[in-house]
Amino acid sequence: MEAPNRSSVIIVGAGISGILAAKELAKNGVDDIVILEASDSIGGRIKKQEFGSVSVELGAGWIAGVGGKQSNPVWELAIRHGLRTCFSDYSNARYNIYDPSGKIFPSGVAGDTYKKAVESAIQKLSSDEDQFSIRPETPIELAIDFILHDFEMAEVEPISTYVDFGEREFLVADERGYEYLLYKLAEEFLVTSNGKIMDNRLKLNSVVREVHHSRDGVIVKTEEGCAYEASYAILSVSIGVLQSHMISFDPELPRWKTEAIDKCDVMVYTKIFLKFPNKFWPCGPGKEFFIYAHERRGYYTFWQHMENAYPGSNILVVTLTNGESKRVESQSDQETMREAMEVLKNMFGPDVPQATDILVPRWYNNRFQRGSYSNYPISANSQLVEHIKAPVGRIFFTGEHTSEKFNGYVHGGYLAGIDTGEALLEEMKNEKDRQIDNESIIQPLQALTLSPKM
Repeated sequence: MEAPNRSSVIIVGAGISGILAAKELAKNGVDDIVILEASDSIGGRIKKQEFGSVSVELGAGWIAGVGGKQSNPVWELAIRHGLRTCFSDYSNARYNIYDPSGKIFPSGVAGDTYKKAVESAIQKLSSDEDQFSIRPETPIELAIDFILHDFEMAEVEPISTYVDFGEREFLVADERGYEYLLYKLAEEFLVTSNGKIMDNRLKLNSVVREVHHSRDGVIVKTEEGCAYEASYAILSVSIGVLQSHMISFDPELPRWKTEAIDKCDVMVYTKIFLKFPNKFWPCGPGKEFFIYAHERRGYYTFWQHMENAYPGSNILVVTLTNGESKRVESQSDQETMREAMEVLKNMFGPDVPQATDILVPRWYNNRFQRGSYSNYPISANSQLVEHIKAPVGRIFFTGEHTSEKFNGYVHGGYLAGIDTGEALLEEMKNEKDRQIDNESIIQPLQALTLSPKM
C-alpha cells in the first residue's frame, strides 16, 4: 500500500453534494482537499448516456420546484448556464389511462377514481388507523395509486420543494446533460482544460472501502491500494451505500448513527428507454404522459414520450419503481423489451413496430449507488434526519439524504453540500481557536517550569 498523502479534507464522492462541499471549502481558503470518486466521472446519480442519437438522463432528469416566490438554486444554475429544458405537466396523465384492451378510461371515471384515491390517502395520513381508507383493487385503482404515491404525493401532503420553490417541473433536454451543471460548478475551483477536469485533487476510479478515524485525523483507504490522510473527511456517498456496508469504519460508527441510517428508505426509480423506427403514440398538448392499468401495481404503468424534449427521436420511456425495478434489473434486457412490447401492443394494437433498441439503467445493482434516492418514512421525525447528518468525530456526512426539507431532490443535494461545507469550516475555526487557547495556557506554564528556583 502506498504511503498516505496528507491533506486538510478528504471528500468521498463527487456527486452534487460532494462538489458543492468542496467548492464551499475552496471558496473559504481550504483548497488542500482530495476528492475520491468511485466511478470514472463526476455527477453521481446525475448521469447522461447517448441513446438513439440523443442524450438521455439515466438518473435525475427534472428540475422540480420552479415558479414560486423563492428561487430554486438548481434552476438558477440552469438558467445561468443556458441548460435547455422543457415544461412537464403530470396532471394530464390521469386522463390518459389505457385498459388492457387498449381503450382509454373516460375522463369522468379517471377523475372520480383519482379523487377518491387522494381522499383515501389523506385520510390514511391523518389517522393511525387505515381501516376506513379505500384499498386499490381494480387495474385503474392500482394505476392511480401508483402515480399518486410514486409521482404526485404533493397532492396528498405538502412537500417543501413545491411549497418553497413552486409547483412547476422542467425536464432537462440538453445534449450536454444535467451533469453539465456539475462541471460548471467544478470549474470554479478545479483546474480544467477544454471542458475536462485536469486537477489532480480529483481522483476518479478511487473506490473507498475503509475509513479509519481518531482524535488526530482520518485515513481513507481504497480498494486500489491507496491511502489518503487528512484532518477531516466528508462522506457524500448515497444512503444506499451507507446501508450496504461497502465502507467499513474503524472504530465502528456509534449505534445511534447506524440505526438512523438503516431506518431511512431507499427508492429505486428506473427509467427504461425504448427506441422505435417511427412514432405510433398520441402527441400534442396533454399527451406527454400516459398510463397502463394492469392487475399488478407498477407493472409498466407510467409512460412518457420524448417528442417534447427531442422532436423526431421516436423514444418512449417507461418508469418502474422499487420491487418492479429490482425485478427488471435482475433479468436480461431482451426479456424486459419483450414485456414492454407486450404492454404497448395491448395499448396501441398488435401492429406497433418492434423497438430497435433498449436502455435499462441499473441503479440498485450499482454498488456505488444501491438505489436512486432517499425516502424518509412518514413517521420519521427531525431527530432521525439530524442523526443521519450529524458528524462522528472528524467524519462529516452529506448528500440529499441529509436534507430534512428537500431529501430526494437534486436541490436537496445542492443545499446539503453547502451546509456541510459551512459546518466543517465552523468546526475547523473552532479547532484553531482551541489550539490558540491551549497554547496561551501552556506557554506560561513552561515559563514557570523553566524559571530558576528562588
